[in-house]
Amino acid sequence: MTLTPDENTPPPIWVKSSYSNGQGAECIEWAPEHAAATGEFLVRDSKDPNGPHLALTRDGFAGLVEFAKNRG
Repeated sequence: MTLTPDENTPPPIWVKSSYSNGQGAECIEWAPEHAAATGEFLVRDSKDPNGPHLALTRDGFAGLVEFAKNRG
């Protein structure tokens, strides 16, 4: 389920994932405050901040985190 932000929903504040490597590659960002406010988990490529982003459910985001843990 994807929720559509309304005029009262502030723009997302992006945070670099702790699973991103420190070399500047393979970096993703997510918007935790947006997730807490809307239930929608946004994920994007930190190298392309104006590009597209994924909108995931809680379960979808948990699956992505599990995938990152297993692929280290």
